[in-house]
Amino acid sequence: ANGTLAQQRLSATAKLMKKAFLEALKSNDYKTLEDLLKQKQIDVDMVFEVEDENLILASYKQGYWLPSYKLKSSWATGLHISALYGYLESLMVLLDHKAAVNYKPNGKAAIHVACDVANVECLTILCNHGANVNCFSLSGHAPLHFCTTKASVPCAQQLIWRGANVNITTNNQDEETPLHTAARFGVPELVAFYVDQGANVDAVNAHMETPLASAAYWALRFKEQVYSLEHHLICRMLLDYKAEVNTRDEDFKSPLHKAAWNCDHVLMHVLLEAGAEANLMDINGCAPIQYVLKVTSVRPAAQPEICYQLLLNHGAARIYPPQFHKVLQACHSHPKAIEVVINSYEHIKSTSRWRGAIPDDVFERHRDFYDSLFTVCSNSPRSLLHLSRCAIRRILFKRCHKGVPSLSIPPPLKKYLLLEPEGIIY
Repeated sequence: ANGTLAQQRLSATAKLMKKAFLEALKSNDYKTLEDLLKQKQIDVDMVFEVEDENLILASYKQGYWLPSYKLKSSWATGLHISALYGYLESLMVLLDHKAAVNYKPNGKAAIHVACDVANVECLTILCNHGANVNCFSLSGHAPLHFCTTKASVPCAQQLIWRGANVNITTNNQDEETPLHTAARFGVPELVAFYVDQGANVDAVNAHMETPLASAAYWALRFKEQVYSLEHHLICRMLLDYKAEVNTRDEDFKSPLHKAAWNCDHVLMHVLLEAGAEANLMDINGCAPIQYVLKVTSVRPAAQPEICYQLLLNHGAARIYPPQFHKVLQACHSHPKAIEVVINSYEHIKSTSRWRGAIPDDVFERHRDFYDSLFTVCSNSPRSLLHLSRCAIRRILFKRCHKGVPSLSIPPPLKKYLLLEPEGIIY
């Protein structure tokens, strides 16, 4: 009985010590930490269960069980907690008492946490005490892959300067380099630093995507449907660093396909001017112009007419005439886009499917435009002015975008040759 009572007292004392230790960690009471560790009343690598609503302390392996709801707590040692809150004094006390610097109780080491919260002071202390700058979390990410914001640039610099591999790939199904990560999250400062430190600008991940392809795809913030200036800048930078503009991913999509899918005319212009091929086909036989067509109706922030204009002025093949009703189905609320595409043909005759592709309310809203469309696309030929435009464009073909601006003709005629929409077809 006495033995059982003694055990209970010891257990109660241990619980109190653990609680006191955790409270000291959370409040950066490093003096109490020091006292408890000196008295050897607690293990310096004790694992606690603490709040982790933002999933900063925990890491999970891809392809394995992961709850569909957000976990609210995680296992962590004092090092992880100190790194999470940026408590340098507590961190030093724990390390002075030989805390296991690379311990990963829930899939992340303290160095991963420091990078995730962009605390370069914590990172420096951890590195000074032997943290592995190339260690992988359970999800397969190295510390550099946790540098995803402008604030984490100093962390990335410390890691590289201390021997981190700038071309390290994630140890998971994505096989992404830090440059891919920076391009995906839209951090130009990280992109510039990594390239300066020897990052391979044309490195491919497991899906055969280059950093340029990643930046091109993520340039559209899908939730807000706005375009990211940071991602645009990264694409310009990578092209300046001689990134290959016509690389193809596992589905044979080029960066131009991805920009076209986003209906991102700013980025499409950048890529085309850098030599992107307008007629590359993906695994489904789709060229970039087909991708613009697929998404015209679901990109509210886009200006699809500029996308079509750019592609056609860089030699994109036109939509097969018998399928033109699909252009009307996709673009019926964007008359300017229809005008650009229709004016790329010498003549195209309307079919019974055209009118059915245009909702009645849209037809009425743009009555003048659609009346002009059906008048022009009848049995009568187009105007001599239009036929002259087509003849000049046929000669220049892929060089329209360069050739037309160099012609000694008035600016309004240059715009006309480059398919600038006017609001009506004649």
